[in-house]
Amino acid sequence: MKKAILIITLSFIGATGFAQNKNAKATIDVDGVCGMCKERIENASIGAKGVKMATWNVDTHQLDLIYNEKKTDLATIQQSIADSGHDTEAVKATDEVYNAIDPCCKYRDQEVVDDHK
Repeated sequence: MKKAILIITLSFIGATGFAQNKNAKATIDVDGVCGMCKERIENASIGAKGVKMATWNVDTHQLDLIYNEKKTDLATIQQSIADSGHDTEAVKATDEVYNAIDPCCKYRDQEVVDDHK
């Protein structure tokens, strides 16, 4: 009986010792200029299956993510953001989608960028 308990205990310890952490952290650059951009970027990120947390900083343009690596990857998340109208370091939003965002959020227009400083 003691051997059975010992074997079960060692099996449990071995199994949990090799378990992988499925959550990954990442930071990517995303273009935007205002609070409306922040909301759109974070919602697009969270909308990607497997993203647990997304926080975009208006000043640094950095998006901090926590996501499940078994359900998604950075390329998928960045495509979701680009589909909402914002350029990322790897994926550029199409002109059609970019042109549909609010005029206040036109981060490719230097005048708009300057107005937000």
